[in-house]
Amino acid sequence: MCSVLSNIINQSSKLSEVSEEKFVMSTLSNSTNIFWQESPVGKLDRQKLLNQKGCVVWITGLSGSGKSTLACSLSRELHSRGKLSYILDGDNLRHGLNKNLGFKQEDRTENIRRVGEVAKLFADAGLICIASLISPYRKDRDACRAMLPDANFIEVFMNMPLELCEARDTKGLYKLARSGKIKGFTGIDDPYEPPLSCEIEIQQKDGVCAAPGAMAGQVVSYLEEKGYLQCQ
Repeated sequence: MCSVLSNIINQSSKLSEVSEEKFVMSTLSNSTNIFWQESPVGKLDRQKLLNQKGCVVWITGLSGSGKSTLACSLSRELHSRGKLSYILDGDNLRHGLNKNLGFKQEDRTENIRRVGEVAKLFADAGLICIASLISPYRKDRDACRAMLPDANFIEVFMNMPLELCEARDTKGLYKLARSGKIKGFTGIDDPYEPPLSCEIEIQQKDGVCAAPGAMAGQVVSYLEEKGYLQCQ
């Protein structure tokens, strides 16, 4: 009996060693045995086809600051000019790509990283990618900026006061946060770190918010000035 048990233990130990070895090999394979596949059609080819330059317009700000409003208005204006864009909306992405993430700091960081990687692909495809997310942490936004070459990351800061955003509260989230039903809500019990050197800042003038079309026009003017709406 002891001999049988000894054989079983030895066999189990060997299987365990084999499994561990396979796991290590698999891990090494996943991290090292991969190669970048170049495409015969490059970014410049796609940009010439679309007659525009791919970039990422990253709209950041508090909940209720008008990010989605600007994103939709900007997309509509670009479409009217024959320019191809795509909106990556923070809430929409949490229905699919990021549905397994919560709102802890590490989850928010991973949320932004994933969106940054997707946005980079859209820009490489030649599209004007409009990313609309609170993206509260400066280091996460800077990490997304670093993914893109040639300064193709255009940060738009919706610099609206908390009082205005909370008064709007279109989704009722501030009310829930104030009552303690939502924890870690940006602007209430979790910080928002404003950009230090964004390309575009949109804010009230004399206490009045600009109309959506005017805000979109401000971004379009920047894109025109920097040559993103044509491909020479």
